[in-house]
Amino acid sequence: LCPPQGFEPSEELRLGLVQLLGLLLQRCGASLSPYLSDVIRILQTTLLDKYAEVRRESCRCAVACTQAMPEHFHMQSESLIKPLMQTISHQHFRVRVDVIQATGAVIQFGNGKSVDDVLSHLAQRLFDEIPKVRHAVTTVIGEWLLHLRDRYSYFHKLIPLLLGSFTDEIPENTKLAWTYWEKIGLQWEKENEEDLKDKMDFSVSPPHYPKGMTRPGLGCRELVSRNLSKILPGLCHDITDWVESTRIKASQLLYTLLLHAEDHITQHMELLLRTLYQACGDEEKDVVKNCVKAAELIGTFVSPKVSLRLITSAFGKTPKPSCVMVLAAVIRGSPKEVLKPHLTDLGNMLSEAGVCQRSEEVIYMEQLLCCVQALVEVCQEDCREISLQLMKILVTIMATPCSEHLKEKVEETMSSLAEVQQLDSFLCLYKQHIIELMEWVSVSCDCWTSHSPEILQFDVIAVHSGPVIGEALNNFILILETCLQPNKDPQMRLKLFTVLSELLQKANETINSQGLFPSYLETVIKDILAPNLQWHAGRTAAAIRTTAVSCLWALTHCEMLSPEEMLKVKDGLMPQIIAALDEDSKIARLLACHVIGDLVKVCGKQFDEDNFTKTYTEVLKRLDDASCDVRLAAAHTLTDWFQCLKDSSVKPAMESHIEYLYQELLIYLDDPDQNSQNAVLEVLKEGSALNPELLVRQIEGVVHKHRSPVYCNQLLQHIQSARESA
Repeated sequence: LCPPQGFEPSEELRLGLVQLLGLLLQRCGASLSPYLSDVIRILQTTLLDKYAEVRRESCRCAVACTQAMPEHFHMQSESLIKPLMQTISHQHFRVRVDVIQATGAVIQFGNGKSVDDVLSHLAQRLFDEIPKVRHAVTTVIGEWLLHLRDRYSYFHKLIPLLLGSFTDEIPENTKLAWTYWEKIGLQWEKENEEDLKDKMDFSVSPPHYPKGMTRPGLGCRELVSRNLSKILPGLCHDITDWVESTRIKASQLLYTLLLHAEDHITQHMELLLRTLYQACGDEEKDVVKNCVKAAELIGTFVSPKVSLRLITSAFGKTPKPSCVMVLAAVIRGSPKEVLKPHLTDLGNMLSEAGVCQRSEEVIYMEQLLCCVQALVEVCQEDCREISLQLMKILVTIMATPCSEHLKEKVEETMSSLAEVQQLDSFLCLYKQHIIELMEWVSVSCDCWTSHSPEILQFDVIAVHSGPVIGEALNNFILILETCLQPNKDPQMRLKLFTVLSELLQKANETINSQGLFPSYLETVIKDILAPNLQWHAGRTAAAIRTTAVSCLWALTHCEMLSPEEMLKVKDGLMPQIIAALDEDSKIARLLACHVIGDLVKVCGKQFDEDNFTKTYTEVLKRLDDASCDVRLAAAHTLTDWFQCLKDSSVKPAMESHIEYLYQELLIYLDDPDQNSQNAVLEVLKEGSALNPELLVRQIEGVVHKHRSPVYCNQLLQHIQSARESA
């Protein structure tokens, strides 16, 4: 079997010879001691045999050798370690199982110093795809921890391997590891009874323990606590390893170790937190999940005075999403009564601009939301004292452009915060804090630019608070008045006008919910809208004018402007609204027509000849507009113009203008769009009451030239019917 004498080429014969060696070891026992060197030489060769069965039989022989000659075997045991480790990764899993079992026996009955040579190989086998291989490793490690002579010197190296099997996907392997661990803990308790006497007699269970978890025995806990300082550095290195499976296994083990260490975690906090910050940013979800669970144990076992001080100091530098994730986990794991004294400091720290506005990353905002959810979930009614700070954070999250998908979760969190304060809904929260929130965003409003986060926060508060914004109109109008001056950043003004326009669409459900908005109308129109209707070059300026017109139309359309208010602002607004009829924006032209129509209906009786003339001449031009919608709106406005002129005292002075209008409108009856034709027909029907004879003469003069004589005939019939009715 061994060179240089020769080498048997037949696999079956080599197998038979090794089996014969095994039989000799079983039968002869210690009598083979003089031949131990020869046996070792044979096994060194056959453990590397090409035939798998020879290797397996050699492993059995190695085990038999340890049992046959225990008193002498330890002197030669190291010679078998190298061939065993060369075979431990054999492609046949049965060979791997036998090698692991043989390694266990060789070291247990041999030289304990060889443990260091095999540990890395055994650790690698814990990642083996075959459950039986992992089962063999667990058994060997468990036996060593129970019976190895030098086990106390190797506790810190062997414990991680056994505890690593707690998370094995096969329940049988997990159960085996727990069984061994309990035996090891009890044995260690007995061996160190004097040292543990006080702890055994006065042992007190922690007031809070993770739900669904069984507390390990005293011996198990002490073993981990006393060896944690030696285990953690290597483990923390493995959590950031480049191999994914190593990181997952290390993160699982970290949780198990912290569960055993309990309050002994405190002395290792700096290293732990550094590792968790890095690991919680891992791409592998399982690593993050396990590390978050580990961070929750920090909250359970470590005083917040220590943990929060260390975590918040990291926030003072450059808070990463992983830092916020760890903080959220620590909060979730903390008991309510222990966390209560630190609530105010936590709320103030999280609501600082340097923290909640530091980043627009989606993951950062998600973790910030998790922090708030954890605080509400853990502290319940105690959150009342930091309710305003939490609202600031939630508003900031909702205001972040990348967080639109979080809106529903933010609303749910607001509702939960309201519920723990026994409020009906999150609108009640806004009601409780609306003034403080408006003051919070308005602190620097004079310096806002289009990139200021406060604009988005203001948008959220104003729109999301619904009817509650009607209770803070003083602050609301003051911010608009400050920021919507023509000398301010155009992009910022555009954003704020968009907010105002959106609110005015549903004024009675938002800014006028308390019926107080009319008292601010003069300020809104004269100091906010009018200055922004003035013409300035540029697309942004044009967009601002469009939104300003939109706001004005919303005011007139919802009838918030009383006739008295309209009369006050008519002279100042009319020239600028008429100028808006020439805007490039179709929407601006359309809304300008609507606003002029509303002003004519309400204030037309007070119009003088000049007002009537300027109004109709500009509106008439819009009948040539490229947009059909604008043409229809212009026609409706002219209908309102005729109605007002009918009862006006300046009607006699407008005869020449009426004649001109008849002529122009009859031309527009030829519009290729049927809707526009119908609209112009309605205008002429309304206008015919002013001077029907003149209109009949005009129709008779052009009817033979008209492409649409039907409309002319309809108009004549209408005039005839009106005469008969009169």
